[in-house]
Amino acid sequence: MSDQPSPTPLPTISEHGMIGDLRTAALVATDGSIDWFCPGRFDSPSVFARILDTDVGGSWDLAPVDGGVRTHQTYLPGSNILNTRFLADQGMVEVHDFMPLVKGHDGEHRQRIVRRVQSVRGDLTVRMRLAARPDYGRERPTLTAVDGGVLIESGSVRLGLATTVPVRVEGDDVVAELKLTGGERALFVLEVLGDEGDFVPCTTEDADGLFDATNAFWQGWIAHSTYRGRWRETVERSALTLKMLCHEPTGGIVASVTTSLPELIGGERNWDYRYVWIRDAGFSLYALLRLGFLEEAGAFIRWLSERLGDHDGPRTEELGPLRVLYDLDGNIPDTEVELDHLAGYAGSRPVRVGNAASGQLQLDIYGDLIDSIYLFNKYGPGISHDAWQDLTRLVDWLMRNWDRPDAGMWESRDEPRNHTTSRIMEWVAIERAIRVARQRGLPGDISAWSRVRDEIYTSVMEDCWDAERQTFTQAEGSDTVDAGLLLLPQVKFVAPLDPRFLSTLKVIEERLVTDTLVFRYDVEASPDGVDGTEGTFSLCSFWYVEALTRVGRLADARLALEKMMTYANHVGLYAEQIGLNGEQLGNFPQAFTHLALISAAHNLDRELG
Repeated sequence: MSDQPSPTPLPTISEHGMIGDLRTAALVATDGSIDWFCPGRFDSPSVFARILDTDVGGSWDLAPVDGGVRTHQTYLPGSNILNTRFLADQGMVEVHDFMPLVKGHDGEHRQRIVRRVQSVRGDLTVRMRLAARPDYGRERPTLTAVDGGVLIESGSVRLGLATTVPVRVEGDDVVAELKLTGGERALFVLEVLGDEGDFVPCTTEDADGLFDATNAFWQGWIAHSTYRGRWRETVERSALTLKMLCHEPTGGIVASVTTSLPELIGGERNWDYRYVWIRDAGFSLYALLRLGFLEEAGAFIRWLSERLGDHDGPRTEELGPLRVLYDLDGNIPDTEVELDHLAGYAGSRPVRVGNAASGQLQLDIYGDLIDSIYLFNKYGPGISHDAWQDLTRLVDWLMRNWDRPDAGMWESRDEPRNHTTSRIMEWVAIERAIRVARQRGLPGDISAWSRVRDEIYTSVMEDCWDAERQTFTQAEGSDTVDAGLLLLPQVKFVAPLDPRFLSTLKVIEERLVTDTLVFRYDVEASPDGVDGTEGTFSLCSFWYVEALTRVGRLADARLALEKMMTYANHVGLYAEQIGLNGEQLGNFPQAFTHLALISAAHNLDRELG
């Protein structure tokens, strides 16, 4: 029998907070390690990726070495500055982690991670180890000691570490040990540098100023929220999270900051979510507009409007003038690449970079996009002439192609089918285009659009309806349901109290709802081309809250919402899914989940009065 102590388990997906600077983000574990960071922008190769491989990925550890340490992690009120407190018998230490933001649209922005460690009480020894592993761990850096810190360079990145305490180089790592007595502080600042230029270390006074300015930036931003409802703190945390997923230079909003966090531990449902999904568009605009954030909504609509004009790429007629997802610059990303040298989170492989869904036909995205433009036209300053011309060309293409089988809204990698949710969102696309044309008096063939809109409506009502089971189905001819059908009244395809929706909701509750958690679909009854099962989808669970609200089951809706809120992690963040044991699974944090929370809370508040 071994006398060695059991290794401390690594933090789970949910045991992380996020910090960001509207260009990229980092995940900070409750044990004080930065486990994920892509310098420059969200979709750049990582320099810290312990969350995907404890040996190869790299990390930045900062924590007391004394035994029996307990931790508590929280955000400063109304801010995205993260405070991790370490509590031991010998005393308490706090670490403030943040990425400085002095002002919006700062042309002189310097990308930095600031880590301020301070003894609150007692005496504790703190160890710091920075193990930069650029390019997803495929590069080893060259470390050079300089005045005030260390220069960290590789073929793909150049970083500068500034410190206020002595550090030393050990192999590929920078390490330090320091003993802090009550009130004493130390500073570590990692800056992303250009290819050339001097490294100017950050001082304690500089860091204090950056702390105050960053805290003021976030608190000033969230103060513009118009939400004053029952769940204000939770909604505002989701809004602050969503803001961190915004890429300020382009206006795009990434689906998540991570890649390949598994939907099933040990499985292959591991995808790269560091892209802008057209599907998120309508929900993003709705959430931002409902909370009063017109600037962010305007920036995203500008990004979307630029995609409207991208008609002449390869395979346009085959895959359509819109693609499922884009990178931050609006380019269609390359196909997936598997990083075989990374073990994956908890051994879940493969680790993927890129997303092959960019080569799928998904017809629902036209409804998502045009619905977002409709919302912006209704609540914002409206669509431009050039964007309207581009939009009408999208509608014309959809009119010719609406009845094609596709991969559906869940990006199935099985054979294409005539998915019901795709038909519904195609109807939304044309119906919203008609509304905008009539509201603004804009030119368009409303008669032809109306005819095709009605054809799609009839197709859903006749071909996607199971009269025997009294439910809409996942696809034409299928005998199963899909959580996407919960959107039927939300997108105004049917009235909430339409008997067909009420009976569909009943079947969804029987087949896909467990307590208040909702599966996307039955993977066994409807294979999607990928092995393994998955957890409940948090986005769909919030859609369920919306559906209950709209049919008037307000007590059930409130219970479902407040139970879903208990599944958030310790700082209010959600991954994509919830596993059998309540564990958060999938990429983290997920924008779509936070968007759905905002929408569900807003609409339920309104109905509760």
